[in-house]
Amino acid sequence: MGDGEAPSSSKGPTPFVRPGSEPSNTLQQIALKYFLSCSAALVAETVTYPLDITKTRLQIARKGAGAKHRTGMFRVTYDIVRNEGASSLWRGVAPAIYRHYIYTGIRLGTYEAMRNSWFDKEREKTFPLWKSASCGLFSGAVAQFVASPTDLVKVQMQMEGLRKMQNLPPRFTSTWHAFSSLHKQHGFRGLWMGWIPNCQRAALLNMADLATYDRVKHWLLRETQLKDDWLTHALSSACAGLAAATVSTPADVVKTRIMDQLRHLHDHDHNSSAMPPRIYKGSVDCLMHIVRKEGFFALYRGFIPIYIRMVSPLVPHVLGLL
Repeated sequence: MGDGEAPSSSKGPTPFVRPGSEPSNTLQQIALKYFLSCSAALVAETVTYPLDITKTRLQIARKGAGAKHRTGMFRVTYDIVRNEGASSLWRGVAPAIYRHYIYTGIRLGTYEAMRNSWFDKEREKTFPLWKSASCGLFSGAVAQFVASPTDLVKVQMQMEGLRKMQNLPPRFTSTWHAFSSLHKQHGFRGLWMGWIPNCQRAALLNMADLATYDRVKHWLLRETQLKDDWLTHALSSACAGLAAATVSTPADVVKTRIMDQLRHLHDHDHNSSAMPPRIYKGSVDCLMHIVRKEGFFALYRGFIPIYIRMVSPLVPHVLGLL
């Protein structure tokens, strides 16, 4: 769900194709899924990206850090348009799209490989829920680790609008300039800053999404008069998105705060009179600092845009089935 992801992982929306719904035994089928997933992600990511940059701005706002912050989702979006221009709502969309091509391919390939090795067709009629959730957790974490540098670049570019408002010179001229600059300044390993909460977010999101979707769908078919149609699918997906957003948002906030440190470090290096930024020792230190200084619910900043991004692919899917 970066940021948020359509039921699958997040960190932004991915196509409404749930891995594991049907067996995939050939490379051609995996390649087809990859092509369709990335094509749909290109459109979905572009359309819903303003929610992602709004989510990021909400997450970096610190309670009590100077001026009073207006932290409503619509207020933040309005302020971005008013102060930075409407086009700023899509600043950083390129690395977000690149992420999907990396993340989706690795996640689908890893998931299908694990599923084919675990699925005993002679003994099991359907793929067990616990196996599906485990495959989703592992494949999501592995894919997110590889794609983590694209998330880092995306967050840096999303923050450039704030620096412009502070009359600071731009750090980057393009996505690839951002990659090369960060590599020169922080080294190859520096591109993976924040990878631990990023992988935690993806793993939790995938696991919660897959487990909740199957459980809710089976409960609806068993306990209600609903049939296996678009309404059951929509309700199950909405519940799955809610569960995924609930368990993954705290890790997403921690990831954003850690990645945003690079902006503060850069500005301090170029302005020695500025107050030195607080450098987190790790994910746990960042999480505890947020809870201690800003309260537990600060871990859920950006929850609404995250959830909206997760369920947004439902709209065209449901309309197409009506």
